[in-house]
Amino acid sequence: MIREAVQDDSAAITAMLARAFADDPAMSYIFPDPRDRVKRLPRLFALLFDADAPGMRLVTGNAQAATLWQRPGTAQATTIDLLRQAIPLVGALGFALPRALRVGNAIEEHAPPERHWYLHIAGVDPAFQGKGLGGASIREGLARTASERAPAYLETATERNVALYQSIGFHVTSEWHVPKGGPKFWSMLRPA
Repeated sequence: MIREAVQDDSAAITAMLARAFADDPAMSYIFPDPRDRVKRLPRLFALLFDADAPGMRLVTGNAQAATLWQRPGTAQATTIDLLRQAIPLVGALGFALPRALRVGNAIEEHAPPERHWYLHIAGVDPAFQGKGLGGASIREGLARTASERAPAYLETATERNVALYQSIGFHVTSEWHVPKGGPKFWSMLRPA
């Protein structure tokens, strides 16, 4: 069962996403020290869970998998929004802030210009990976967005995920690296 996530799901989802992304190339670049990464990822995913609330947040029954989507035409954060998030972001990122900004800026630079649904985060608890939960969560999101007739976009820094996304109808639009020794990413688009 895949359903809309509510605020009460936040702790379970953020803990699961922290486990799912513990070895992710982008998170490993942002937080090179594995102990620091384990400590900071739940805080970071809690902020991202809240930030994606205006979009669509889907979760499986016991938070074994989740997807966070941003709606088409979602406006960029205003200066007030950024200032409001500054203290929590610094608390979540600490000295990793410059690397996180490099990743964020590179992601923003490679986003398609046309209106699209953005699959911001897709994660599956490592204990449940390979069971089809991630694909099912993504397909459910795509089904819910189909009536808007907008393409769906994502990027991944994990090469093994590319085949999964291709099996769901996404195709690679570009491959790129985050500047200053950052990880390689694949940008992928699924037509409306």
